[in-house]
Amino acid sequence: MIRSALLLLFIIVSFNVHAQQSYQISGLRLEFCTPYMFRVSEKNAVNEPWMVTRYNWDSVEVKIIEEDKQVSLQTSALKVVIHKPSLNIDVYSVDGRLLSAENSSCHKQLQPDEHFFGFGERMDFLDQRGKKVALNVGRGTGTPHAVGAYNVLAANYSPVPFFMSTKGYGIFLHTSYASSWDMGSTKADEYSFSAAEGPLDYYFIYGPRFNAILEQYTSLTGRSPLLPEFAFGLHAGTYSGGTWGYEQSTSVAYVLELARRFREMGIPVDILFLDSTWRLFGKNGGKGATSFEWRETFHNPKGMFDSLYAMHFNMVGLHIRPRLDNGNRFRLLDSAAALGYTYPEKDNPGEFVNFFDTTAVNWWWAHAAIKVAGIGAKFFKTDEGSAFGALANESNKTGPSGPEAQRLHNIFPVAYAKAAYEKFAAYNHLRGINQTREGYAGIQRFPFIFAGDWPSEWQYFEPVIKAGLNIGLSGVGYWAHCMGGFEHPADPELYIRWCQFGMLSPVAMVFGMDHPGYKEPWHYGKEALDNFKKYDELRYSLLPYLYSNAYEMYRTGTPLMRALVLEYQDDPNVYNITDQYLLGSSIMVCPVTQKGAVTRVVYLPAGKWIDYWTGEIYEGRRYVNALSPLDKLPIYIKAGSIIPTQQVQQYVGQLKKEKITLDIYPSADGHYNLYTDDGKSMGYQQGEYALTEITCDTNGKIHIAAPVGKYRSSVKTFTLKIHTAKPVIQPNWQYDEQTKCLYINDIPADKESTIEIN
Repeated sequence: MIRSALLLLFIIVSFNVHAQQSYQISGLRLEFCTPYMFRVSEKNAVNEPWMVTRYNWDSVEVKIIEEDKQVSLQTSALKVVIHKPSLNIDVYSVDGRLLSAENSSCHKQLQPDEHFFGFGERMDFLDQRGKKVALNVGRGTGTPHAVGAYNVLAANYSPVPFFMSTKGYGIFLHTSYASSWDMGSTKADEYSFSAAEGPLDYYFIYGPRFNAILEQYTSLTGRSPLLPEFAFGLHAGTYSGGTWGYEQSTSVAYVLELARRFREMGIPVDILFLDSTWRLFGKNGGKGATSFEWRETFHNPKGMFDSLYAMHFNMVGLHIRPRLDNGNRFRLLDSAAALGYTYPEKDNPGEFVNFFDTTAVNWWWAHAAIKVAGIGAKFFKTDEGSAFGALANESNKTGPSGPEAQRLHNIFPVAYAKAAYEKFAAYNHLRGINQTREGYAGIQRFPFIFAGDWPSEWQYFEPVIKAGLNIGLSGVGYWAHCMGGFEHPADPELYIRWCQFGMLSPVAMVFGMDHPGYKEPWHYGKEALDNFKKYDELRYSLLPYLYSNAYEMYRTGTPLMRALVLEYQDDPNVYNITDQYLLGSSIMVCPVTQKGAVTRVVYLPAGKWIDYWTGEIYEGRRYVNALSPLDKLPIYIKAGSIIPTQQVQQYVGQLKKEKITLDIYPSADGHYNLYTDDGKSMGYQQGEYALTEITCDTNGKIHIAAPVGKYRSSVKTFTLKIHTAKPVIQPNWQYDEQTKCLYINDIPADKESTIEIN
């Protein structure tokens, strides 16, 4: 990217104040979106719709001062200095603190104590200071390792060209091309970034807190919508009895028996999806394309869907690929190509649906997707989005090629997911879900991402956790992974530890391709089955907490799974912690990632922390050695937390939500907003919800406000479960000596209440 010489055409007088936001400079434009965020772009930069969703901003008051050697642009939050004649841009906070200084275009000074976080779903590092980062959608190339996986250093399923600096700012490189980032690897005092092609175009975002940076970044690229409430329950995937090489073993009977077994064993689950082998492999693309015809071993698939819904599975979905194919009954590829709805390839009309074209998307839905949506499929797993303009996993084809394909390669997964997400939501008259392995900037609008096909080996467990932390720091909050790993039968101990983590991930998903086990919990022994059910039930009890935090994510962009640096960016101790995280605002989860370990070291940040299992209280900014026998995942609760829980159910909607328990940890002042809505419709976007504000303080005063909002919640009463040393007991209060918890029942949920505990 080459910056043209700057000619400051917009300076008329030496000092002025403008209620405007865009400044035309010879070959360059500087545009203030808000007092905290501005865009730097060359004149040929475009306002595309895939990554960025907002280009129109309210006017920003800017003070302009021109001097001999520099021009200053100052808002209420920032001072931007353009040096003459070098044209380098320096950025200061309004109080004069240097945020970013530039040596030359997109080569910026690296401050001694500066660290960088983000860049999408990366499995290599958390803090990228001193590293080189290459961003281009794909899982990496090269010969697979002996255990069947590609290099975690090259994994790039969902890159995002965005980072946040501990100096209090973030940069989003607004490009769809492959990009390169040198974060101090070549020069210890400089970092740089560039795109393979295209004009200079980036946004500078000032926080200074990471949460504020993410809030602005997601106001630019879009926020995650609320999933249906049942999507916070367990997702189970299946190869229907036959993975690759065993396709003839697939059947409707296998799927129904799997569903019945979950129900008969009392294992809560809400969503089921059928992976690749439900479909007939076509004439042209084989298993790398979708014919939308059922494999001949599937008899009466509509009856299968009807039976699954009769067993109260809330959604059932299917795996697809973006290439179309001809089958035995339908010639979808020929039809789409003849109409110009496939993306052209060299010397042929192509096989990929042109998801960039609304007309092509409408045809795809009406003539292809509807063949399965019309009999009961309610979402897709939109797999292999990375194959557009690159080598596919399941094919030796590379698809479209050339400069335009390279420009579209990274945003194709976004367009692909968007089509499926929006079409199903409209057809089902229900909030949509979409499962995808690949993504890019903006994919958070069409959730959710899962971590890809990593083998069931201990060496991949911690890198998968790291992927979840990094994608959350990049604006994508709904994220999942295959519990126990994807390929290979899992060591039962690994399966247990991975499932503990999986049940306390943003989206809980169990799925594997190992034949004949498929990561189904009863194949790993009684201890593994008991563990699976224990943590699954824990998740279902926490659904009100997860759902309220998901609403906060919709409102502000703060992810469900939070690397500790997101909340404690001034504490260098957390910069490289990749095996602990906050789930929502209050619960710190500490997975055990070493085989045979029955203890692990945990870092407790500032504040007080309570051991979830024992109730022991710890002062923060210290390390503790946590006992972690195989059935115990170390969990710590932030003091002052208020955590809403509910009765465990086998699926969301089984029980009417009339009673909520509030777990209160009053070792510090606390505040929580309990969010409720109908769980399914888009009404929440028009205010159809209720918020109940709950506070507690260290003096023992608990206040529950009357609910506010248009929605009339089904919740009738609260039970207060207060984690405290034995207080003075009032009539109708109960104290459990063993758990050190005070219970106060039947607090009305529809009006204001205040309780004082001595």
